[in-house]
Amino acid sequence: MTGVTGIRYVRYEAPDLDLMERFLTDFGLIRSVRTETALYMRGTGSEHHIHVTEWGENARAVGVGLRLDDREDLERIAARAGAAVEPSNEPGGGMRAVLTDPNGIRVDLLWGQATLEPLPVREPLILNDSKKARRLGSLQRPARGPSHVARIEHAVLEGPEFSAAVGFYCDLLGMQVSDRMYADDPAESVVAFLHCNSGAAYTDHHTIAVAKGGTSGIHHSAFVTLDWDDLMLGHYHLKSCGHTHDWGIGRHILGSEVFDYWRDPFGNQLEHCIDGDMVNDQHRPGNIALVDETLSIWSPPPNPAQAPTA
Repeated sequence: MTGVTGIRYVRYEAPDLDLMERFLTDFGLIRSVRTETALYMRGTGSEHHIHVTEWGENARAVGVGLRLDDREDLERIAARAGAAVEPSNEPGGGMRAVLTDPNGIRVDLLWGQATLEPLPVREPLILNDSKKARRLGSLQRPARGPSHVARIEHAVLEGPEFSAAVGFYCDLLGMQVSDRMYADDPAESVVAFLHCNSGAAYTDHHTIAVAKGGTSGIHHSAFVTLDWDDLMLGHYHLKSCGHTHDWGIGRHILGSEVFDYWRDPFGNQLEHCIDGDMVNDQHRPGNIALVDETLSIWSPPPNPAQAPTA
């Protein structure tokens, strides 16, 4: 079974699409499509959109869209879940099955969604280090401005039904555990980092993470910037625009990403990240305690919002 091969987007609701678009533009996303009731934002890569905001009277996190490369996988998973496979009525099209995970989070499974031409961006900067000078005769002069978000990397989903949710993503959708975290008892996990089952091919350390929490929702969603300098440029651009910084800059332990967390105008947490781990079927899961010291290798003190709520 192959199952899910990546994440396509996160989905939110908000009462002001103009306000959300201004923030997301400053964050480094680009409008793909906007209707009277929905905003679809893309990155510089080929995905049609990687962030969806639908108009809603009350701001809330809705769910995620996950990619399948094989229509037979979509049909098989949908049949097991008792869900219909239908043409998507959203921009990008393709076939879609809409599921709900055990915590009530919407999960769109998509096959055949249209792609876009990647947008032109500079090449990632080449860095010299103490062992080798790889950049000879060229100067580092990246332009100031927003980050250039290339793609969405992962979403961390939380809720009270932890074990059932891990089973949903692994047993039904075909994902694999990369690492776990526990609060008190090593036998009782409270966070599971899940990667796509790509066999010997390498994939992101986590496409979905499941965290035990008192309420259900998206803890945060993470977006890959062009390179290290691009993440830093985005940090100072967002700061100059008056947006709310949450935590960072730092480097995680599990996943290893360099991270920078921000809040959108409605309180949702979005992460800029770069240099995350890649794993395959040879990776063996670890299990570490969930304490401040294991959230990062280096960073400012963690914001309490980083930990699961229960």
